[in-house]
Amino acid sequence: MALFICFLSLLLFSSATACDRCLYQSKAAYFSKANALSSGACGYGSLALGLSGGHLAAGVSSLYKDGAGCGACFQIRCNNSTLCSSKGTNVTITDINHNNQTGFVLSTRAFMAMANHGMGQHILKLGTVEVEYKRIPCEYKNQNLAVRVEESSQKPNYLAIKLLYQGGQTEIVAIDVAQVGSSNWNFMKRNHGAVWDTSRAPNGALQFRFVVTSGYDGKWIWAKTVLPADWKSGVVYDSGVQINDIAKEGCFHCDYSHW
Repeated sequence: MALFICFLSLLLFSSATACDRCLYQSKAAYFSKANALSSGACGYGSLALGLSGGHLAAGVSSLYKDGAGCGACFQIRCNNSTLCSSKGTNVTITDINHNNQTGFVLSTRAFMAMANHGMGQHILKLGTVEVEYKRIPCEYKNQNLAVRVEESSQKPNYLAIKLLYQGGQTEIVAIDVAQVGSSNWNFMKRNHGAVWDTSRAPNGALQFRFVVTSGYDGKWIWAKTVLPADWKSGVVYDSGVQINDIAKEGCFHCDYSHW
């Protein structure tokens, strides 16, 4: 019955998963190339290396969520108590994993971080391991949600942005943009991953409002002054706000007794 409730919640809240903090079983493999996950579907590029200390992950489609899962944080540990530590490691989703044989494909650094001291090379030799995982809040101390203007942006009309350092246990499912001081909002669409764009960018300095979901809750976050009138491509701008919401518990089969 609990599993049915979880499944029903997923149907009703496809972007805001009420079961996010529950413990799940899966498998994890790793990428041997260091840059594989930084160039992933979320579009973070080299900036991904600044997330979770380079502990990055590709997640299956149910975790990637058509890009809404980009930047989500997970605690993950392998089930081999001889090789692996009980606390595991924390990872950030930066790519989609198309191989349904494993729930995650981790960066080598993250994969080795699951191991007990001195066992890193031993866990690498396994290639794939059984894991437990749960979603956790992302924490960026002294760092607000940031907006990077993408190089594809072309004044005066086309604006593409990438969201960075999204805190809490949340998903941004919609973005509007308007000139500072104006109530004439234009919606943006998700281009791919963490990148949003619009061909109707207002003139002048720009403000944004984000629809943020976490568990059963959803709300607007208003960043009143983000981009200056002379915004430039390739520059990262401080939004002045951070998201600290935590997903609501919606499952009855959660088990944290071993974490």
